[in-house]
Amino acid sequence: MAAKADPRFKIVADNRKARFNYAIGEVFEAGIMLTGSEVKSMRAGRSSIAESYAGARDGELWLFNSNISEYKQAGRFNHAPKRPRKLLLHKRQINKLIGAVEREGMTVVPLKLYFNDKGRAKIEIALAKGKKLHDKRASEKERDWTRERGRLMRQKE
Repeated sequence: MAAKADPRFKIVADNRKARFNYAIGEVFEAGIMLTGSEVKSMRAGRSSIAESYAGARDGELWLFNSNISEYKQAGRFNHAPKRPRKLLLHKRQINKLIGAVEREGMTVVPLKLYFNDKGRAKIEIALAKGKKLHDKRASEKERDWTRERGRLMRQKE
């Protein structure tokens, strides 16, 4: 059975492919700088982080290629849907992420976009290493086996 959703925060977008395509390492929670129309569009559930990634620019961490659709009622004060958005982290965390990307060839991948219990927009990012094809096959085989094992246990009871 799927785990129940945490009632303290509302998940807006989830990057489900990230756990399949990458070996996830350390996970960080970051704030994200948004405009008013972006927040309203996110509250309506019109956002996607499926093909997005985080990268460094001028010693800061930015989220690229995330899609937050335009908010219809904003009129001329609307935002660009795929604009880069600044991520808010402590300097030490930023240096750790940038160092891992430059030295170890890792990638910073967004996992979840959500509103926390205070109503602030947050994004969960992780240091990740890309999986090779054989690693993906092994994880798929493991997932199929756990599913089959659960079916067998249910039939046994």
